[in-house]
Amino acid sequence: MATSAPPAPMLPKLRGVQPLQPGVGHSFLWRKLHSLSGIVPIGAFLIEHIFSNFEALNGPLAYAQQVKFLNSLPMVRVLEWVFIFIPLAFHAGYGVFIAFRGRANVNVYPWAGNWMYLTQRITGLIAFAYIIQHVWRQRFAGVQLPEHPGAAFAKVQHELANPWMLAIYVIAMIATTWHFAYGIWLFAAKWGITPGDRARKRFGYVCAVFGIVLCLMGLASIWAFVGPQYQNAPEDVMPAQPAGIALPAPSPAPPNSTNPSQPGEVR
Repeated sequence: MATSAPPAPMLPKLRGVQPLQPGVGHSFLWRKLHSLSGIVPIGAFLIEHIFSNFEALNGPLAYAQQVKFLNSLPMVRVLEWVFIFIPLAFHAGYGVFIAFRGRANVNVYPWAGNWMYLTQRITGLIAFAYIIQHVWRQRFAGVQLPEHPGAAFAKVQHELANPWMLAIYVIAMIATTWHFAYGIWLFAAKWGITPGDRARKRFGYVCAVFGIVLCLMGLASIWAFVGPQYQNAPEDVMPAQPAGIALPAPSPAPPNSTNPSQPGEVR
């Protein structure tokens, strides 16, 4: 007579964030959204931000023109909140939740994957702390750059004149670009873009090169503010003209008139 198999033993629930399983709870959905938000729109904004700051190598005026262009985009304040601040708050908040609920076991299993897991969490916390102070100091405190883009270079230069802030910027640039580059690799693996170990290994090299290039561009931008080439930049390279004063356009002098710059010379 056939007997039914005994029921499978109930495994104890693991502490921390549970493994991703489709259809089980809401964790799978939130983790997917967290991974996606790190690429679009936050990752796209990071790339744009690094490329915009790279204009600092061309001097204070070029940097101010870039800041002016970005703040002249249609509905820029709406775009700022919908595509930067809100997604960033979600990605950072859920990332902190994962970091503090997850378990690092490199002391027991010192494998490369476990070290990458730990490093991704640490760099994420560094980036989160840096972004909070950076957004507050550069976007909301002091001179309002949307209204005074010409003061952008001097504002950053004054902040980086503090050696401690300079060290924070350098550490944060390395941590942020590492976090983003490895995040791209994780995104491709989680979303099935790179199936198999061989594809993931090859794509890992691509992500490493991409992250190094972004990091070097960011560090070069920092050097533009602290290097000797643009020391003591003007407080505002685009000063506003006093109200009611309009400079007339130059016009050619009439024939046989005296040149004002060289009296007595007849044209």
